[in-house]
Amino acid sequence: MSLRKFISNKTIAALAVIVTAFANTSAFAQAAAASTAEKPVDMGPVYKSAIFYTMAFLLICLFIAILGKALKVYELTREAQDKPKGINWDNVNGIIFALFLIVGLYGVYWEYTVHGKMILPEAASEHGKKIDSMFNITLIITTIVFILTHIALFLFAYIYRHKGTRKAYYYPHNNTLERIWTIIPALVLTVLVLMGFLTWRSIFYKIEDPNNKPLSIEITSSQFAWAIRYPGADGVVGQKNYKLITSENALGIDFNDKKNLDDQIADEMVIPVNKPVRLILTSKDVIHSFYMPHFRVQLNTVPGMTSYFEFTPTITTEEMKAKTADPKFQYLFLCNKICGDGHYKMQKPVRVVSQQEYDEWVAEQGTYLTDDLRKAFKMPVADAAPAPAAADTVSKDTAAVTTNQTALNK
Repeated sequence: MSLRKFISNKTIAALAVIVTAFANTSAFAQAAAASTAEKPVDMGPVYKSAIFYTMAFLLICLFIAILGKALKVYELTREAQDKPKGINWDNVNGIIFALFLIVGLYGVYWEYTVHGKMILPEAASEHGKKIDSMFNITLIITTIVFILTHIALFLFAYIYRHKGTRKAYYYPHNNTLERIWTIIPALVLTVLVLMGFLTWRSIFYKIEDPNNKPLSIEITSSQFAWAIRYPGADGVVGQKNYKLITSENALGIDFNDKKNLDDQIADEMVIPVNKPVRLILTSKDVIHSFYMPHFRVQLNTVPGMTSYFEFTPTITTEEMKAKTADPKFQYLFLCNKICGDGHYKMQKPVRVVSQQEYDEWVAEQGTYLTDDLRKAFKMPVADAAPAPAAADTVSKDTAAVTTNQTALNK
């Protein structure tokens, strides 16, 4: 028996084993279905199971291996018979490179048209538009370079494949080419870095407009919740100290600071459109990441450190509902750093409204300093007696808190 027939017989035998295995599997499945006919179980389409795709992948690999062995035997047989090669592998490899180029370029197009729709939504803040512009310029430049270099790579592999009729030209060095592909990328990267630096400075080093001062909002992260505190009528968020955290005073508010007495607490973030918002970010336990995708805001909240981020919203929630044609649309802020098993629960709604709507909403919010806290810190309860003058109330509250917190610190 010749080597070729031997290999062919082995190939047929291997395929027969595979077919038999599938037949046995099918028969087993039918028997299992029959045995459970009284209690049918919906296993779902088989093509959705991981086992199906694993078996299909292994079968494809086996088929390619068998085909490769058969072709190798075919070449060895022709070589043993002193015949010329039956397959010109140089041409085959060149054609495969050309096909890879076509498939790859289609893949780039598919990524842009399909996955391109899954990128960040429209920016709803002033600085967000700058960030998007910077990313778009970077993406365009890198895409052009990516496509041109891959066209050159795969076309060269096809055009200059080995033919046996020509000799490769030895071209070790060219100073002009070296200058071109060194200077041009350096200039492009310099421009991109400068754009990023200027954008970053415009976000973190804002010049405050005295006629449009930012609204300060304190966000405190903890496992696994957010606490939102507004500044109250005085427009200033008061100080807090982690040493003062108790079951009653969950944020560790320092009531010696009179600015804390009117601070308000909220279950959602409501901000006025076209009004600068200054976020004060802190954490009670581990590192979290405050993330508002529509506003291009993301900054870590770190225990023992206060971070700040200022932005200006430009699109109200109602306008975004119209833009997205989604009546249920809402802005969110979330935690973008895995912080434990309850990480997924760390999100709260954000509403961007007109200044009038904001003023009406904030007037309805309660203060952080509740009657329970007043009792805990031995401060006068608001409804316990006729209200004295505002200055006297603050003085009495501050004196009571000072005495109580001094005792706690001791």
